[in-house]
Amino acid sequence: MPSFDIVSKVNSMELENAIHQAQKELLTRFDFKGSGAEIVLEKTEIKLRAPDAFKMTALVEIVMLKLAKRGISPKNIDTGEAELSPLGHARQSIKIKQGIDSAAAKEISTFVRGLAVKVTASIQGDELRVAGKNRDDLQAVIAACRSHDFPVALNFVNFRD
Repeated sequence: MPSFDIVSKVNSMELENAIHQAQKELLTRFDFKGSGAEIVLEKTEIKLRAPDAFKMTALVEIVMLKLAKRGISPKNIDTGEAELSPLGHARQSIKIKQGIDSAAAKEISTFVRGLAVKVTASIQGDELRVAGKNRDDLQAVIAACRSHDFPVALNFVNFRD
């Protein structure tokens, strides 16, 4: 029976490349020379540090621009609030969301069931499996999911005949 999986994952190599590009830009920008600002990637979290709030907003813009250029969806990015110390130093963490949470999975599942195609959608952990007898029905589901706006970025993997 043909099937495919709907997932929401960020390519770790693209994430690393985006952070390396942001670090290079940080080193070459004149307004950040000697400021002690830094960008650090830890698994699925990006930690930013800057000497003041103004430089922190510029640092967040650099990182978000590089992530967007590398094809990482803003829906998979959770920017926290900047923490300011009494001395004026700023810290912020940006989390990269992996997987589909249960509320979004239910929303996607009801959307797929509401289509006029004969497929079944089942939630399996942080992904969704869609199966049907006809390959064309599955491709119609993929096209419909791409055109609809969900709260998470969707990837379609493991298409099997």
